[in-house]
Amino acid sequence: MKYVIGNWKCYKTSEDGRLWLEKFARLYRPHDDLQVVIAPTFLSLESLAAHLDRLSLAGVALAAQNISPFPRGGYTGEIAADMVRGLARYVIVGHSERRRYFHESNQQIMNKVTEAADAKLVPIICVDSVTSLPLLGAIADLDVDRLVVAYTPIDSINFSIIESPTKVGETVNHIRQMFPRWPVVYGG
Repeated sequence: MKYVIGNWKCYKTSEDGRLWLEKFARLYRPHDDLQVVIAPTFLSLESLAAHLDRLSLAGVALAAQNISPFPRGGYTGEIAADMVRGLARYVIVGHSERRRYFHESNQQIMNKVTEAADAKLVPIICVDSVTSLPLLGAIADLDVDRLVVAYTPIDSINFSIIESPTKVGETVNHIRQMFPRWPVVYGG
């Protein structure tokens, strides 16, 4: 399976997202080996999930940009994984911006992976270098059935410095060799 994942971050409103989906639907041609994943803001998830259902686009799914590392409970401002389940199939976990601005730790990321798996969401684990391999090893020990690894070099995300195709290929291949059961995508 090949993946095209679009993280809209904090750029599109629900209306922007609806208009984008309509344009996309006119151009999109599904392929059996392609999964398109769109990660809008939390506020847009419900309306875009309904709009996506109306458009009936095969091979297109939504992702949450984040979930709580905890189950439902007294966690003001958090969104539990099982609350996302009916709206999205995927969730982005460990994004460098979450680490940088919200000081997320490897333990919180592992908790989010567990919460996602328990809610039958597919985690998209962001790693920024081969130094993240111990985190992936710890996640592998959690025995998560489905997972996508997104190699997202921090300089590409935060500073728009594009990594060379050779370096990207080497890193992606290294991750694939270490964790052959998980698909690996590049984002930057």
